[in-house]
This record gives sequence, structure tokens and C-alpha cells, in this order.
Amino acid sequence: MSQTAQSKTVADERVKEMSAMRRALIRPELGGIVGTIAVFTFFLLFALDSGMFNSQGILNWSTVSAQFMIIAVGACLLMIAGEFDLSVGSMIGFSGMMIAILSVTFGWPVWSAIIVTFVVCIAIGALNGYIVIRTGLPSFIVTLAFLFILRGFTIYLPQTIERKTIIGGVRDVAEGDWLAAIFGGKILGGLFTWMGNNGMIATFSRGTREGQPVVDGIPMLIVWAIVLVIFGHFLLTKTRFGNWIFAAGGDAEAARNSGVPVNRVKILMFMFTAFCAVVFATCQVMEFGSAGADRGLLKEFEAIIAVVIGGALLTGGYGSVLGAALGALIFGVVQQGLFFAGVESSLFRVFLGIILLFAVVLNTYIRRLITGER
Repeated sequence: MSQTAQSKTVADERVKEMSAMRRALIRPELGGIVGTIAVFTFFLLFALDSGMFNSQGILNWSTVSAQFMIIAVGACLLMIAGEFDLSVGSMIGFSGMMIAILSVTFGWPVWSAIIVTFVVCIAIGALNGYIVIRTGLPSFIVTLAFLFILRGFTIYLPQTIERKTIIGGVRDVAEGDWLAAIFGGKILGGLFTWMGNNGMIATFSRGTREGQPVVDGIPMLIVWAIVLVIFGHFLLTKTRFGNWIFAAGGDAEAARNSGVPVNRVKILMFMFTAFCAVVFATCQVMEFGSAGADRGLLKEFEAIIAVVIGGALLTGGYGSVLGAALGALIFGVVQQGLFFAGVESSLFRVFLGIILLFAVVLNTYIRRLITGER
């Protein structure tokens, strides 16, 4: 036997093979996959004839899922990097109010209001990260402070300027605006019209829209969700920066000693989380044509729950954007499915608590599998 062959034999004997079952169990998407299958199975059994799975029903729960998905992508990458951002919900309300005040009250072009809002909010995200890095305070505390600061400004500014907490008229001033269409428009309208004409999807049977498809396109909110999930997954799994995110959340000191710019990675993840929040807010403002001071309430916790369901560890260093997307999909399906199944909608919060507890227990078990702890 040659020396090379002997070396390979020795190496093979020293490597502990991982079983297929074990490899499957340590995949971060496992919880999201199991949850998605369970949820769809439940509603296929109990809400199949309710309209939940016709074109309008699918659009409803897809839109809600996309809302969760957008903010879950940012929260996922930040949590893998070892940090939290509890100001996401307030950021949604604040950024939406900024767009409305700048465009409706001050008369700015909508495109400029959107761009300025993105710049300001991403800068706030950077400030969050900078304070966490420079002070060493837990990101939980720092972003909790910004949760109250941003929510306070979201209420104070419209009351001071307009004497009200809801500012409408955004849809009117956004008419024909090139950037507003990227957040508030729809795509593939011609395809859905063709499908309606050929009886593939439902159409209106009376009124001024008779013969037109009930679903006339895919909202840009859903497009943004898909784009961000693809981008986040590619960044995390196919780039060196993705490895840095895992390293920063797994063991920051060891990562620094290995040359990973941990501080920069974390600050950029805070900025990306803010970016996702503003995307959500802009789509929401364009959809409703208004901004309200109460927008975004509890969204930070819903984003974190979606990420945890998707397999991320609360301790950082482990997770999956695809898993977070599945967690968001579960949210959207359940929130709308309860209505279709005739279940009291307030039980949605009960479901969130139960599934969060289940996900944390499952993720703890997975972490012990990975680390060999007991």
C-alpha cells in the first residue's frame, strides 16, 4: 500500500462520520420545515372549502407572510451576528410617518421623501450598532431605548405639525412617482388578466369590474420579500461576509483574533435591519395611502419569533434566512387561516406563544447536538 493510501486510511479512521439523521436534525431550517408542513396540513383539512386556497385567499396570506418575511430577514442576520434590535417596530412607524410628513405636509416629491427616510433610518441603525459596540451594553437595552425614542417621535411629530396621529393623502401625491411604484405597484398584471380570461382564476361577476380578475397582479411587497430572502440567503451562505456574520455571533473574540472585522459586521447588520424596516414601512404606506403613529407595534417581537421558529439560536452564530422565511410563512398562513377556519382571531397570539416555546426547546436540543452538551 502506498504512503498516500495509508495516509487516507488513517485520516478516514480518525473522522467521525455523522449520520444522515443527525445531519438533518442540525439543519437550522428543520423547525420551519416541520412547522410549515404541520400548518398547511391543518388548514388543508379544516379550511379547504373556505376560500383560503383560491387566488384571493392565497394572495391574502402571502401578503401577510411577506410583511413578516421582510423584517425577519434583517432580524435573522442580526441575530446570527449575536445581536437583537427591539426598535424595528418603532422604526416602521417612524419611517412611515417621515415619508407622509415630507411628501404630504411639506410637499416634497415622494421619491425624495423615500430616499431621505432611508438615509435617516439607516443612520439610526448605524447609531444603534455604534452605541452597542462602543459601550459594550447589551443590544437588547440599547435598542429598547430606541424603541421608545422612535415611537415617541412618531406620535409627537404628526401631533405637533398636523394635530393628528394619522396622515393620509400619500396615494394622491405618489401618483406617477417612479420610486413609489417600486414599493406600491404590482407586477404581472397582464398574466393575471390572461388567466382570468381563460377561467384559470376567479373574476368579478358584476359591477364596474365585471370580467376582471379578482387578483390583478403580485404586490411589490411580495416581490421585495422574495428579493430580500434570496439576497440574505446568498449573502449568508455564499460569501465571505456571511462567514464573518456566523463568526461574529459564534465567538466574537476568536473571530477578532482571526482577522474578522466584528465591529463593522455588527454595525452593518444593524443598518440592514433598519433598511428592511423601512422597506416594510414604505410598502405599507403606499398600500394604505397613509401613515399612522401606531404602525409597527409588536413587529420586533414577531420578527424575532419568526427567526427563532426558523432555527436561529438566541445566543447567535447559528441560523438560516430560509428558515426565518418559513417562520414568516407560518405566521401569515396561521393569521389568515384562523379567520378562514372560523377560529377566534385573538387566539393568534396564543399560537405565537406556544410555537415560540416549542421552537426554543427544539433549538436548545439542536444546540446540544452540535456542541455535545448534556
